[in-house]
Amino acid sequence: MIATRASLAILALLGVGGCNRSVPVEAAATAAQQAPAPRPATRAPVGPVLPSQPARPADFVLESQLIQGGWVRGVAPAGTAALTLSGANLSLAPDGTFFAAFDRDAGPSAVLTARLADGRTVARDLTIAPRGWNIEHVAVGPRPGAMPSAEYQRRRAIETAQINAARAQSSDAQGWRQRFIWPARGRLSGLFGSQRIYRGQPGSYHSGTDVAGPTGTVYVAPADGVVILAAASPFTLEGNLLMIDHGMGLNSAFLHSSELLVKTGDRVKQGQPIGRIGMTGRATGPHLHWGMKWRSYRVDPMLFAGPMP
Repeated sequence: MIATRASLAILALLGVGGCNRSVPVEAAATAAQQAPAPRPATRAPVGPVLPSQPARPADFVLESQLIQGGWVRGVAPAGTAALTLSGANLSLAPDGTFFAAFDRDAGPSAVLTARLADGRTVARDLTIAPRGWNIEHVAVGPRPGAMPSAEYQRRRAIETAQINAARAQSSDAQGWRQRFIWPARGRLSGLFGSQRIYRGQPGSYHSGTDVAGPTGTVYVAPADGVVILAAASPFTLEGNLLMIDHGMGLNSAFLHSSELLVKTGDRVKQGQPIGRIGMTGRATGPHLHWGMKWRSYRVDPMLFAGPMP
């Protein structure tokens, strides 16, 4: 579809788990070589929603990273009454914009469907590119560990409930419209999606991106949002955990902090200092683990912020 001038005008408006180990630089380099380069997104600076919007298009106008762990953002066709992604309902902002994302293990296709007020439907087929994850095959079984104590299980149940309650919150944050920035800069010591296979038995994949840095280094908000969890005391796995809702079901989690600089309920702006790098919880060295989720899907922070500067 060739975008009309109205469509282009609209497009211009778009603007948790623990880390058990750090991935060596060599592994990160190997992963970068194995993984196909993410498809470049055509992004435009994002401003506030204007009180007077241009005419809506007759078809979808999209910008996206159509790849496992990626995302799609756009404008729905004029007259859209309901919007779905492969049958799942999507939220629609008053100006007709929307956001969705794709899990690390997403299938090869998805379908955006808009049901119009007059009963007609407009559909757009999406092809989701596969990723070449950094998979390490280990010729030994998983390292056995001691059975969790009753005290650990009790604490962990409380922590998990807090995390789930935080993710269940919904705010009017508009960070999902923005071009994300890196919360910290440094060596990438762990890549999203990397995984070990122990004698054919898959271990848990790495659920975020790790940035190594000295303890006490300040990190900032990657996009606007509302703080939905600022742990009052270190969690068993995540340590000092901070979670931010960016709106539309998209949230960020920052693990292992030495200090949190904001509290639950605070509104934060992109680039605002929100915490300090540390190694609290289950961590083998000081680093920032940045994880992102859209609804129940884990997504790749690098596909939001781009390559590390």
